[in-house]
Formats: sequence, structure tokens, C-alpha cells
Amino acid sequence: MNTCHATVSSTHLLNEQIAHQVFEILPEQGPVLLILDRDGTCWSSHPEESARLQLTETFLKDLRAKVDDGAEPVITQLGDASVTMAQLCTERTNCGYVVVVLGRFSPEAALANVDLVEALLHQVALIARLIEKTSMLVPSPVSHYAAWSTSTAASN
Repeated sequence: MNTCHATVSSTHLLNEQIAHQVFEILPEQGPVLLILDRDGTCWSSHPEESARLQLTETFLKDLRAKVDDGAEPVITQLGDASVTMAQLCTERTNCGYVVVVLGRFSPEAALANVDLVEALLHQVALIARLIEKTSMLVPSPVSHYAAWSTSTAASN
């Protein structure tokens, strides 16, 4: 079994679970939320709005570099929207990044509401930690099969 591939797959799965749980509770006219993994795979709460804003790979890559350099959260302007990015981590996993896009907000307005934006970022991180802890408590079918195949191989 390729350990590196298993780690990437589990992070990808964790990000999908985070996105599913968080996007489900966001209001229809609320902020656009993006979950980005370390490789740049992106999950968007409002894909059509993300496309309209033209959140390009280059733009997101530049923001990721700033976050990786320690400037967190990063707040910038893109057209008529304010974009805030922060790292998304649990105790065990560096999931990537979370992005909050507030339409029709200037950077000044976003800074005035930075406490609310940071609260949302922390809530996403809390959801990520809870999903990870839950997955550690509940045995997955994959680990069950892996244990079965190991015990079968040992008895042969």
C-alpha cells in the first residue's frame, strides 16, 4: 500500500466531509466559502458565484503563499468582493485553506467585521476537528478490510 497516496486520499476525503457539513448550513444569500486542499483542489459553497468572481488559480495560489508565509488571515479585494483566506488545520491534519468571500464588501468593511469573519473561520476549523475526531472513533470499512486481510495472510 502506498502510504503517501493514503494520506492524500484521507485529506481529500476529510475536506469533502468538511465542505459538505459547512456548505449545508450556510444561508442561500450568505458568504461564498471555499475549501482548498494543499494541492489546490477547490470546493465552493456557491460554484456559480465563484465563477462569476473569477477566483483564478493564480489569485488563489498567491493568497496561499501569503498564508504559508505567516500572514493570516489574508484579506484582499477582488472586484466588488472582499476575500479572506486562512489555513485550515486540525490537530492531526493540515487540510489546506478556507476562504470567505463577502460580495460587495470593501477591504475596510471586511476589516470592520473581521471578528465575524474570523469567528466563521474558527467554526469551520472546529467542524473539521470534530469530523476528524469522529472518524477516528468510528472504524472505517477500509481499516476493517485491511485488518482482515492481514490476519488472513498471517494464518496462511
